[in-house]
Amino acid sequence: MTTNRTRIHHRAPSLDLPVAVGGDGPFVIDSAGRRYLDASGGAAVSCLGHSERRVIEAIKAQLDRLPYAHTGFFTNEPAEALADHLTSRAPGDLGHVYFVSGGSEANETAMKLARQYFFERGETGRRHFIARRQSYHGNTIAALSVGGNAGRRAVYEPILLPASHIAPCFEYRHRADDETSEQYAIRAADELEAEILRLGEGSVIAFIAETVVGATAGAVPPAPGYFQRIREICDRHGVLLILDEVMSGMGRIGQLYACDHYGVVPDILTCAKGLGAGYQPIGAVLMSDRIHDTIIGGSGAFQHGFTYIGHATACAGALAVQQVIEEDGLLENCRDMGALLRDQLRDAFADRPWFGDLRGEGLFIGLELVQDRATKRPYDPGLRLHAKIKAAAMAEGLMVYPAGGTADGQAGDHVLVAPSFIINETHVAQIVERLDRAITSVVPA
Repeated sequence: MTTNRTRIHHRAPSLDLPVAVGGDGPFVIDSAGRRYLDASGGAAVSCLGHSERRVIEAIKAQLDRLPYAHTGFFTNEPAEALADHLTSRAPGDLGHVYFVSGGSEANETAMKLARQYFFERGETGRRHFIARRQSYHGNTIAALSVGGNAGRRAVYEPILLPASHIAPCFEYRHRADDETSEQYAIRAADELEAEILRLGEGSVIAFIAETVVGATAGAVPPAPGYFQRIREICDRHGVLLILDEVMSGMGRIGQLYACDHYGVVPDILTCAKGLGAGYQPIGAVLMSDRIHDTIIGGSGAFQHGFTYIGHATACAGALAVQQVIEEDGLLENCRDMGALLRDQLRDAFADRPWFGDLRGEGLFIGLELVQDRATKRPYDPGLRLHAKIKAAAMAEGLMVYPAGGTADGQAGDHVLVAPSFIINETHVAQIVERLDRAITSVVPA
C-alpha cells in the first residue's frame, strides 16, 4: 500500500508504511512476510507481545457473553474483577478506580476528579495545576495543557488552558557538578513550593508528574528523595499529587506500580498502556479513598463520563493481561532482562563518541545521544537524528521509539527502548546488535 492510495489520514502522511498483518511473540509481521522485533512495545504498550492466546481467548469469551453495556445502566463482572485486582495491589489508600479508554482520557479524568474533590469540600478557589517542563500527559486539550512538550504544544498554544510548569527532575541535564543527587532532588522539588506560593496559598489543585518521564525525555527517573520532598510540599499546602504512570506503570519498570519503587503514594494515579497490553484500548484512574468518599458524601456523583468507560470486553482483556503477568512471573523477567539489556547496551555503546547517557529501570530504558560528551551538547535539531534512527532501525527489522527535543524541548535526541516483558536473552542480543547498526549508519562522522 502506498500513501497516495490510502484513505486514512495517517500520523505522517508522507511516509509509506508497511502493512502489519500478524504477530508472533515480540515480533510484528508485515504483508511482505518481514518480521520486526518490537523493542518499543509500540509506545510502551505491548508488554505481552502480539500473540498471547490467554488474553485473546478471554476477550473472545467475553464477546460471547456480553460485549458492552453502558455504565449509566449497569456495572459488569470484568470491570468489577479488574478493579478488585488493581486496588488490592495498589499502594496506600488507592482504593477505587475509574476505567477509561487510554492515557489521555485518564489524565483528563484525573484533573477533573481533583477539581471536583475541592469543589465538594467548598474550596472553590482552587483552580491551578502545576506540572513540569519536558513532560507529556496526553493529547486532549487539558492533558496537553499540563504537558511540557514544546513540540507537541506549539500548534495549539493559543487554545491551551493556563497551567504552570516548573523544572523537570533530570539529573543528567540539570544537576550541578558540586551537588549530590539528593541535594539536586531537593532543589528541583522546591520549585514546586515556590510556584504554589507565587500562585497563592489555597489556589492550587494539584501537581501532576510522570513517575518516570517517558516519551519526551526518554525514561528519566526521579533523583533520590525527589518525590518524598514533593509529597511533603503537597501535604503542607493541601495540594493533591497526581502521578502519571501511563507509560511507566503496570510492570514496565519491574513493579506493578512505579511509585512503589520510589517510595511515594499519590492521591491519584493514572495508568493505561501496559494495563491492556494493546489487546483492547483501556486506561484507569486510581484514587484515594478520601477523594472517593468526599464526592460520594457530597453531591454523590462524579460530573464526568465517556461512552466506553468500564467497557466489559476491554476490562476482560486487561484482567487477563494482569493475570498472565502474575502467573508467568513476568515482573521478575522484566527486571532481569532489563538489567541484562542495560548492561549490554552500555558495553556496546559506552566508548562511542555520541554516547551521552543510559538510564531507566526494568524494560524502560533511555539512551541519549550527544555531539560532545564533555559538554553534553546535543546534535543540531535540524539533522532530525532521532527520525533517521527510527527509519534505520526499521530497515534492520527493529522497532524503537526515538524522539527529539530531549535537552530543552528543541534540541536533543534519545532512543526509548521498551520491549515486551516476555523477551529472552536472544531477543536482548538482537536488540543491541540491530540498534548498533542503525545508529552507526546515521550518526554524523
